[in-house]
Amino acid sequence: MTDLAGTLEILERLTAFDTVSRNSNLGLAAYAQDVLTGHGFRVTRLPSPCGRKTGLYAETGPAGAGVLLSAHTDVVPVDGQAWSRDPFRLTREGARVYGRGTTDMKGYAASVLALAGRAAAAELKAPLKIVLSYDEEVGCVGIQQMLDRLAPLAGRPRACFVGEPTQMQVATGHKGKAALRAVCRGRSGHSALAPEFTNALHLAADFLAELRALQADFAANGARDAAYEVPYTTVHAGTLSGGSALNIVPDRAELAFEYRHLPADRPEDIMARIRAAADRVAARYPAPEACIEVQQDTAYPGLGTPADSPVAVYARALARSRGCTKVAFGTEAGVFDRLGIPTVVCGPGSMAGQGHQPDEYLELSQLAACDAMMDRILEDLTV
Repeated sequence: MTDLAGTLEILERLTAFDTVSRNSNLGLAAYAQDVLTGHGFRVTRLPSPCGRKTGLYAETGPAGAGVLLSAHTDVVPVDGQAWSRDPFRLTREGARVYGRGTTDMKGYAASVLALAGRAAAAELKAPLKIVLSYDEEVGCVGIQQMLDRLAPLAGRPRACFVGEPTQMQVATGHKGKAALRAVCRGRSGHSALAPEFTNALHLAADFLAELRALQADFAANGARDAAYEVPYTTVHAGTLSGGSALNIVPDRAELAFEYRHLPADRPEDIMARIRAAADRVAARYPAPEACIEVQQDTAYPGLGTPADSPVAVYARALARSRGCTKVAFGTEAGVFDRLGIPTVVCGPGSMAGQGHQPDEYLELSQLAACDAMMDRILEDLTV
């Protein structure tokens, strides 16, 4: 049976590593690798291009399909948040444990590493596979950097569990996302003669109006999925910057924006509409230097696993989930799905209730439920 104390001991160690995405995760990865190799796992490091971070792939048991468990090691910053506890020290109070990442998603990672010890004492008939990634919180960047090396190692498991917080309900879908920048260029000059120059902020404002119109069209005429709180593809502008002084017409402005799309709205079609809007705006300005360059920074695919698929049925049985849900936030699940691996999202905690918030916490009952699911996975791999 599961020893929750063992999982909490591991969670205490994981929480103590400050793995905010801007920092290295090498200390945490070294600890996790020691745990896994100590339990007989075959571990492969998958370093980032910069060398300051690494992912891990680990496997134990015989060759075959098996089950894959996936977690990311980075967490969001605590800057500007009013924490009443040390965010990088696990604090237990009553039926909760507090600390950055307890819900998103070091609680799940601790449960996976605790399972490794129990797997070492089991006679596996199929392999148990584990992936730990980095830089998930900045657009699922790490898993995509690992992919060319990870894919041949992982093969085709019959099920993949991505342990983002779903309150241990099985999630079969989330939207895909792209993060973009529109660099708007005009011609600078003295503001006393402003109409004779091309104000880049004007281009940006006009382009923002085009994005709002695109959002309105998706809301009115686009694909819909009632399983999502916002049931259509969304376009959101986050920041707008430009100019250096009030009396200078700015020649450069930058708008950061994103879209989050349903599977029925293809990314290439959305991008074509965005680029067409940029061209329309630039064409309104007679100056030859007027232009809008749309650049994509990051992107990740959505997930659309059918609720009646074998992996969803399997996951519900193991998680004791009442049914299937879909989540508003993005995960790495779509990346595994693109590899042809049947994938669901299921993990302890609530993203809406605790994720990314000050005094982030995890209910011990959720962690116990996750450990119990791990026990059922292990039992399934021994029959």
